Amino acid sequence: MRELAAREAPELALEIDSAGTAGYHVGDPPDPRTREAAARRGYDLSALRARIVEPGDFQRFDLILAMDRENLRILRQRAPQGALERLRLLLEFAPAAALEDVPDPYYGGPNGFEEVLDLVEAGVRGLIAHLRVAQRGA
Repeated sequence: MRELAAREAPELALEIDSAGTAGYHVGDPPDPRTREAAARRGYDLSALRARIVEPGDFQRFDLILAMDRENLRILRQRAPQGALERLRLLLEFAPAAALEDVPDPYYGGPNGFEEVLDLVEAGVRGLIAHLRVAQRGA
């Protein structure tokens, strides 16, 4: 969602990366259905490769967002002391979604990847709004 954040909030100069809590598909590009859904919205994921969360990520990032409660639980187990307050669920920033977890697109039927992208976009837009308010209050 680098492109969305850069397009909608260039003044925030956000550094965004993606990593998983399991080593599935490390080094592989996103699923073709993910790339297709993203391309229809103008996002180029061709350079993205799967990677696993690394210990340095907990120091590198001010905020680490999990897609679901299971990933949040795993991140909490791996986080060093003092990093727990930086771990959140993405959809905390999209209350209108009325969900806590971004569902797995593989089980969402023919529109699963589009629906997940809708939720991720809502979360990113909500995060941008949150950061703008925080920036004004700082």
